Amino acid sequence: MIQYTLDPHCIDDFEKYAMTWPPIIERCGGTLVGYYLPKEGANDYALAIIDFKSLTEYERYRESLTADPDARANFQHAKETRCISAERRSFLRKV
Repeated sequence: MIQYTLDPHCIDDFEKYAMTWPPIIERCGGTLVGYYLPKEGANDYALAIIDFKSLTEYERYRESLTADPDARANFQHAKETRCISAERRSFLRKV
C-alpha cells in the first residue's frame, strides 16, 4: 500500500500520474487493486493498493520499476508537477 500526501491544487496532475501506472505495474510484476483519490473529507490524501504474493515478488517489482522507462518518466512527471508532497509505503499481509 502506498499512502500519498498531495498538493490539493495538483489533483489533476496526480490523477494523470495514477492513470499512467496500471500497465507499468502489471508489466513489472504487481497486481493493481486500485488508486483512490479524494472524494469527500481530506483533499490532500490518496492511496494505491498493489498486491504481491510475497515480499520477494515486491522486491523484484521495485527493481523492475527502476529499469522501466515508462516508470521513470512517470516518477519524473510527479517530481516536475510536485503533485506528491509525501509518500509512505507499507507491505501488508492479507488476513
